[in-house]
Amino acid sequence: MKIGLFFGSFNPIHIGHLIIAEHIASNTDLDQVWFVVSPQNPFKEKKNLLNEYDRLHLVNLAIEGNEKLKASDIEFKLPKPSYTIDTLIYLKEKHKSHEFSLIMGSDNLENLHKWKNADILFKEYPFYVYNRPGHSNIKNAEKAKVTFLDAPQLKISSTFIRKSLKQKQSVKYILHEKVLDEIDRTGFYK
Repeated sequence: MKIGLFFGSFNPIHIGHLIIAEHIASNTDLDQVWFVVSPQNPFKEKKNLLNEYDRLHLVNLAIEGNEKLKASDIEFKLPKPSYTIDTLIYLKEKHKSHEFSLIMGSDNLENLHKWKNADILFKEYPFYVYNRPGHSNIKNAEKAKVTFLDAPQLKISSTFIRKSLKQKQSVKYILHEKVLDEIDRTGFYK
C-alpha cells in the first residue's frame, strides 16, 4: 500500500488541512493519506499545544467515514521531540509492505536541509509537495523525488483559529462541523 504521511501538530485540524489531504488522496497514486499527529514539533513551542490525544480525537472526528484518510498516533510512542526520520524508520519496521512518502508544503521543502538526517530523507523517500504562495519550490527540489501539486489552499492557520476561539469569535466554516462541536462541548482553546 502506498501511504502519504502528512505530519503536523493539527492544533486544531482545520478545513485547509482537510482540503490538501483530500486533494492529494484523490489526485495521486497514493492509497491513503495519514495525518501524523506530532506530540511536539522540534521547531515549535509546546506551551500552546492541546494534549496530543485530544488533537488526535479532533482529527478522527474530521475524517470520520473517509476511507482514504487516516489519523496516526505513531509519534506518541516515540521519543520527544518528534523527528521525521525516526518516525519513518519505525514505520518501515512496523509496516514492511507499505511504501511511505512525505506530504508537505513548498515552504517546508525549502527548509528540509535543516531537518535531522535530511540527506536520508532526500535519498530514500518520495515527496508530494503542494505549492505555497511566496515559496519558489526550487531550493532542495533537485535533491529528492518530488511531485509538485497545485492543491487548493485557504489562507487559514491554527494560530488564527486558537486566537479567535479565545476571543469568542466565530470560526464556523473554518473547522469541520464535528470538530467545532467538540471544541464547543469541551472548551478546548478557550
